Amino acid sequence: MPPAKPKISPEERRRRTADRLTMIRLKMAIGRELDERGITRPAEIGTALGLPPAEATKLLTGHQWREGDVEQLEAAAAHLGVRVWEPASDGWPS
Repeated sequence: MPPAKPKISPEERRRRTADRLTMIRLKMAIGRELDERGITRPAEIGTALGLPPAEATKLLTGHQWREGDVEQLEAAAAHLGVRVWEPASDGWPS
C-alpha cells in the first residue's frame, strides 16, 4: 500500500485557494494586456514578461498550483505595468 499523503491544514488550504484565485486574476490580466499589444508568439511573450519563452509559457498556461507562481506572476504583471483588482477581505471592492 502506498504511503498516505500528508493532509494539509485548513489554513494552508485557504492560503492555496487564495493563491489560485490571485493567479487566475493575474493570468487573465496579463493575457489581456498581451493581446492588446498584439504579442502572441512565445518568444515575444517571454521578452514582454522578462522571462525565457518556455518559462513564460509554462507560467501563463500551467494549471497546477506551485509555490512561487503568484510572486512570478506579480513580477510579470509589474513588468508589463498591469494592475490587478484584488477583492477586499470582506468580498467587496474597497
